[in-house]
Amino acid sequence: MKCATCETKECRQGKDCTGRAGEIASQYSPDVLKVATVASYIEATYYMQKNRLEELIEFARMMKYRRLGIAFCIGLSREAETLQAILEKHFEVHSVCCKVCGIAKGRFDLKPVSGDADEIMCNPVGQAAVLNQAQTDLNIIVGLCMGHDIIFTQASSAPVTTFVVKDRVLAHNPCGAIYSNYYLRRLA
Repeated sequence: MKCATCETKECRQGKDCTGRAGEIASQYSPDVLKVATVASYIEATYYMQKNRLEELIEFARMMKYRRLGIAFCIGLSREAETLQAILEKHFEVHSVCCKVCGIAKGRFDLKPVSGDADEIMCNPVGQAAVLNQAQTDLNIIVGLCMGHDIIFTQASSAPVTTFVVKDRVLAHNPCGAIYSNYYLRRLA
């Protein structure tokens, strides 16, 4: 499949290019269908009206989530603190920093940014363990590094959504690289 380069996108009108619609539809378990139902309701009801934060709050309410987790990068501590303060008006919120447990990169022979083997590693497994212990209903990523977000998602017992994607160069707006002709020329 190369849907990104498809000029017609006839799937929008119901065309099944894969021939697997029935098979895939049967994989929507009651739990998955509940999420899909709430997501569809929010999309249809608040289309172009609510921002991502407002949608997150509405989604968590409709899913009857009580306990939310925030897994954040230490470089976005201020953003995580603000997000936590807002969410705490509606939910019980637990947050955990990427440096949790204070494990040195040298322990796993990871390349340090500073050149110092005692530099503390980001610990997405530890973040997930802390939030798993808190029995969160939904975990929210705030700027975890590329790859660390994947590890966190795999290790999390609760479903995961992303609120902030880290991009140190483009002010946490990774789409900037594909909106900018300068970056496109450089990358292409």
